[in-house]
Amino acid sequence: MRTEDVLAAIATGLWRWDNAAGLVTLDAEAARLFGLPAEPTVLSEAAMRARLHPVDWNETYGIIRLAVAEGTLAEAHVRVVGEDGQIIRTIRSRSKPLATEREYGEDYELVGTVQEIVHPHAGALTGRSPVAGDWRRSREAFLLDAGRALAEARSTAEVLRVAASLSMPGFSPDGLAVFGVEGDRLTIIGHHGHEVGAEGPFTDMSVSTDYPAAEVVRTGRAIYLATPREYQDRYPATWPLVQRFERRSWAFVPLVVAGRTMGAWMAGFKHPVTFTPDERSVLTTVARMLAQALARAEVTETERELSLGLQRSMMPTLGPDIPNMSVAARYVPTGGGLQVGGDWYDIIPLPGGNKVALVIGDVQGHDVRAAGLMGQLRIALRAYAAEGHRPDAVLSRASRFLHGMYEFSTAQGPTRPDRSDEGENSDYTVPRFATCLYMEVDPDSGTLDIARAGHPDPVIRSADGIALIRQTAGGLPLGIEADSDYPTTRVVLEPGDTLMLCTDGLIETGGHDMLSGWTRLRPVLENTTDTSLEKLADALVEAVHGPGSHYTTGPLADRREDDIALLLLSRHSSPARRPPRRTVLTIAQAEPEQVADARRQLRDLLHDWTDEEQVDSAVLMLSEMATNVLVHTDGDAVLIAEAAGDRGNRRLRVEVADASDELPHRRRPGELASSGRGLLLMEMLADAWGVDPRGEGKSIWFEIYEEDPTPLPPK
Repeated sequence: MRTEDVLAAIATGLWRWDNAAGLVTLDAEAARLFGLPAEPTVLSEAAMRARLHPVDWNETYGIIRLAVAEGTLAEAHVRVVGEDGQIIRTIRSRSKPLATEREYGEDYELVGTVQEIVHPHAGALTGRSPVAGDWRRSREAFLLDAGRALAEARSTAEVLRVAASLSMPGFSPDGLAVFGVEGDRLTIIGHHGHEVGAEGPFTDMSVSTDYPAAEVVRTGRAIYLATPREYQDRYPATWPLVQRFERRSWAFVPLVVAGRTMGAWMAGFKHPVTFTPDERSVLTTVARMLAQALARAEVTETERELSLGLQRSMMPTLGPDIPNMSVAARYVPTGGGLQVGGDWYDIIPLPGGNKVALVIGDVQGHDVRAAGLMGQLRIALRAYAAEGHRPDAVLSRASRFLHGMYEFSTAQGPTRPDRSDEGENSDYTVPRFATCLYMEVDPDSGTLDIARAGHPDPVIRSADGIALIRQTAGGLPLGIEADSDYPTTRVVLEPGDTLMLCTDGLIETGGHDMLSGWTRLRPVLENTTDTSLEKLADALVEAVHGPGSHYTTGPLADRREDDIALLLLSRHSSPARRPPRRTVLTIAQAEPEQVADARRQLRDLLHDWTDEEQVDSAVLMLSEMATNVLVHTDGDAVLIAEAAGDRGNRRLRVEVADASDELPHRRRPGELASSGRGLLLMEMLADAWGVDPRGEGKSIWFEIYEEDPTPLPPK
């Protein structure tokens, strides 16, 4: 009896689908089952598709693609429809894909059988029970949840935790393992459902080993083992290692990203699993999402490690302790991209004695190039400081160094090997500048010699908790001109005072400008009563990046966020007495507009003075004294203002010194005279005043005594 007669007797038909030609060949029984005359026939793919229910065609096509990819059987239940679109019968198709060589490459043919399902369940979608539809809906919901959870995972550990928590509809595995590849070795990235140490025999296995995961990595095809007997027959060498886990079924699915097999995923089951096409489809889909998540996590972790490595190499430690002083520092990179930028701080021991230099700066930009320039500039500053140069000379040499880098790169042209287009404007030849503040610290006297290159001024919080911006002389940012001058300003840090140096990111983050940003930070400096500089540094960063900062955005809310570098220096306080509050300023003969700066600094110094009229009087006398020096002498004026004592009972002393030996004379100006009233004002407004000759020049001074306005209690 012929095979065709046997198959016809059991109502089984044969079919062949040539995917390349788009033709389907049916024998007589298969043609009958598909609603055609019972004779061999050849149909086009479109004609064959017209004989099947549209929903079943889409599902069957997906099952066939999965079987082709895995090299397994394609099994599906489909409904056959007639010319009028009514369902004639439900059939079961089982086929095997066969690879074929074509002129354009490899393709496939399907060869299989079709049989009629005599008694399909009423209401079934594809000949299955109504539960099938519910299972599919559960599968779709599961895949959506799994995809969302894996997409949100940001590290390999998170991806593995998500994979371990997946509960597949109807056939959840109890053991999982993710294998990776390093060279020709198979490694375990992570596992779940096994005891600690159980992965030992599998952690360093050759990819040529007779083990399912190794074969999956070699071939890129999934392996499904439905029974222990099947496992033992196919992999007898490694079966003894697996037998002790007492599992009944296994699925080994490749992890493929961009056509490259990066590893394998093993799902083990305590209960038997037949691995139907639906179940294989779920496992394959999860494996693809898992591979994508692992690839993203690997890139993220590589970038994070690169960022941390750059930060560790570029951000210095605080170094040795400074006698009688404390130091705290913070660096906060901007969000997004590599977590490193152009901001930096540094503490440099200086030659000879116990002096140190504090440096803070900001290279233009937030990218890797900014970080590279920052590293080079920081090394140059350290070298110039180690040679013993003063602050102004250090910054002048650093500016010349940065400016010279661009002259060289412009002359040489673009040097990046991946930018060979002559017409392309390489960003590596575009000049960038840097702001910087260099400060030489003498711990014994508390003197700070400050040179500033376009950087924000320092802030000093006095021992009584008052924070003021200490204005200092400055020059252009580094790198703009080859030869720039950077005048030095001397400031005395009294016992108990705290100095804050920061980049503009701390002030302007959140859309603030310099004014509104300082208004936001000043209460933090003044209201943080803890003596720990570390807690003060945390409070300042929290004010900018903490939850509360999102409700205090400034007028420039669309401004891009910036890196933050913060450096705090505190001089240890002396318990014997409260140090005075002091400001010192040199008013240059050629810069009379600095008189306005002097008035503003005096008002800041006296911002909590109890009598506002006394403050106005002091500002008026200071303005008169400084203006007289600029008008009647040829030199600069040096202002020294000091407020000492407890609040309500303080003494203000203001001195203005110059290099002229000519003493002021009291005059009686007429009604229309425009000058000559300076000494008269001091005699009327000051509690005490005088003129003190010096070896070179003189000093004019006045004092005002604060009076507590609180009335005395009745006797």
